[in-house]
Amino acid sequence: MPGINLTDHFLIAMPGLEDTFFARTLTYVCEHNEQGALGLVVNRPTDMSVEKLLLQLGMTPKNTASSSQPVLLGGPVQIDSGFVLHEPVGAWKSTLSSNESVGLTASIDILQAVANCQGPERMLVALGYSGWVAGQLEQELAQNVWLTVPAESQILFELSSEERLPAAIKLLGIDFCNLSSEVGHA
Repeated sequence: MPGINLTDHFLIAMPGLEDTFFARTLTYVCEHNEQGALGLVVNRPTDMSVEKLLLQLGMTPKNTASSSQPVLLGGPVQIDSGFVLHEPVGAWKSTLSSNESVGLTASIDILQAVANCQGPERMLVALGYSGWVAGQLEQELAQNVWLTVPAESQILFELSSEERLPAAIKLLGIDFCNLSSEVGHA
């Protein structure tokens, strides 16, 4: 699968994926290139809210709708670091653009803006990220570990974490119940 670019796509974990972290997950791929891939699991909420996270960081959040949002567990890498997936991209200190409207920011300035009601219009906050070294994601795709589909921002930012996986599966036009955990090639 040389030359494949899954930036701004969803990875849907196949039923046979028994990995304790990635089973039944929906991952948004923020960047995919010849060096590897980086993404965030977007359907794994923690019991921490954005408000609690801001308070732990010494910030006093003003009353915002995003304060009650759950912080997500974005992946098993750097779980002590925060990442904000947001729309629009904006002008934050450390932002990776996935497309012209969605960015991933890992700098504290975006959380300070959120606390002051000056953050991005739509966002998800995650602890940790999901990462693949060069060729690893392509190998997992060849092993039928993931289904892929172009991402839609309304699934990311308008649905609850529980609704995201079924909505992404629906984009494929299939019933997840009909998928087999057995791998085979015709």
